[in-house]
Amino acid sequence: MTAKTLFSCNIATAFLSLIIAMNVCQLNNAVLVITPQKEEECEAYDVMLKQSLVPVGQPLAIKCSLDKSLKSGDYNLTWYKVGNKRAVPRDKLSRVHQQKNLIWFLPAMLEDSGDYECVIRTLTSCKKMCTKVTVFERIDGFCLNEKFAVEEVIFTSSSAKVVCPHLDYFRKEKNIHPVHWYKDCQLLEGERFVLSNSDLIIFNVTVHDRGNYTCETAYTYNGKQYNISRDVSLVVEVTPPKKPPEITYPRNNSIEVELGSQVTVDCNTTGADGYEVYWTGNGVYIDVFHMSRIFASLYEGGTSHDGRPMHSVKLIISEVSSEDYEQPFVCQASNAFGQVASYIILKHRVPDIQRWLTGGLVSLLILTFITLIIYKIFKIDLVLWYRTSVCALTSKEDGKIYDAYVLYAKSSEDRSICCVETFVRRILPDVLEKQCGYNLFILGRDDLPGEAVVSVADETLKQSRRLMIILGSETSRCCLLEDTSEQQLAMYNALIRDGIQVILIEMGEIQDYTSMPESIRYIKQKHGAIQWKGDFSEKSCSANTRFWKNVRYQMPSRQKGTHSEVHLLPLMSNSSAAKES
Repeated sequence: MTAKTLFSCNIATAFLSLIIAMNVCQLNNAVLVITPQKEEECEAYDVMLKQSLVPVGQPLAIKCSLDKSLKSGDYNLTWYKVGNKRAVPRDKLSRVHQQKNLIWFLPAMLEDSGDYECVIRTLTSCKKMCTKVTVFERIDGFCLNEKFAVEEVIFTSSSAKVVCPHLDYFRKEKNIHPVHWYKDCQLLEGERFVLSNSDLIIFNVTVHDRGNYTCETAYTYNGKQYNISRDVSLVVEVTPPKKPPEITYPRNNSIEVELGSQVTVDCNTTGADGYEVYWTGNGVYIDVFHMSRIFASLYEGGTSHDGRPMHSVKLIISEVSSEDYEQPFVCQASNAFGQVASYIILKHRVPDIQRWLTGGLVSLLILTFITLIIYKIFKIDLVLWYRTSVCALTSKEDGKIYDAYVLYAKSSEDRSICCVETFVRRILPDVLEKQCGYNLFILGRDDLPGEAVVSVADETLKQSRRLMIILGSETSRCCLLEDTSEQQLAMYNALIRDGIQVILIEMGEIQDYTSMPESIRYIKQKHGAIQWKGDFSEKSCSANTRFWKNVRYQMPSRQKGTHSEVHLLPLMSNSSAAKES
């Protein structure tokens, strides 16, 4: 072989080697054996997928999202459980395995709970995505577990769709059974509920549709059937109506303020966009700037009963000046459906005469009411004080001798002491005559022996200012008032002739007046009675007790002159009459 031939052979061999090398490179590109990137290039997570919730013993499939620009063969996708360097196996017979970009749990067990990541590598980049898997047990006796329910939000409308979560990748399988929906463990039935694939369509949605829902189906894999159930916590919110905003205050009104005072006015709106509620004054926007004399506050938000946003913006005038009066301050609000405005005008404060008059009248009525109450409670004490301090200086003579003629029942038994006689002979004089200075006529004490009772009673009654009748207790036989001539004469003077005022005193409680004379019953009904509940002790014989104050209140004002002087007059007149006879 010549050198030329050998050279040509070498050239051919080199060219053939180049062609083979190029074919091998093309083959390598076809299978794309990619060298892994360095671990530090793929540390941060680019995407955090939603958490997956699955009851124990049920299947679950999670998809790793891919960039649509990537073509099959341009990348390498591998699933890992965080903390485990070994990739999830691709063996379809394995309980947990990877199929394309999905990780399958057939079924999921409690030990599968944790974080999982999928790593996508290309020749020039590396991306990581992470998701959390929670495998839980259902509570015995309950069809769902609210703690692990997926929350979905829908709005009141003509119809809304509720999605059965984590079921997307089973829908494409032929071995999935029909889906059934339950609310609070009760099967949903009726025209308002319709199934669309595995989703639930609710017509005429109201707030009453909120609650806990469960979707159930079955899936067959490798000849084994698995039950699938997913829990949904459905929240129903009111759909805001599509209409212009409303301003509830101000309402094109005015308020009265004082010069130099601080004023705060709220602009309350419903349905407006938050940053489209503001105040203007004299056509100029009022800024949120606290160093200014007039400024606006930041808006406060809320939600109305129909789901529309509520906002409130305060107009604050730190010190009202004269130029602020009669100038409209306008609140404006807008949204995508329109704009509204309303103003308020500051006016000088006018004295409210009507309010003062009303306040004065109310105060006067209250004072009068309190005065009447005080007078009702302390009337007797006030009258007694007035008689002592005023009437004693201005009293006039009326020609009467006695302050009261005492009429009482006489004892019909041979007893030296009787309840009424003890009261009349000892207690009554001790209090009214000795302590209070009154002059009493008591038949049997102040008349002369041998005088005719009728004549003495008739003459003495004419000279008396009051008739005091003492009634005994109905349980005491010795103290019953009998229908005597003295009594008849006293009743005649009191009720017919002179109209003398009567003081009726009961010695204890008397419930039945049927045994009393008709005149006594009439006096009881018209004037009432004062009831003696005390005993014969020193405390009960004090003129300052309630009983004796009531008696003194019905007695006349005490006249001038002492008791001893007045008491001698009837004795002298009676002695003269005896001598003449």
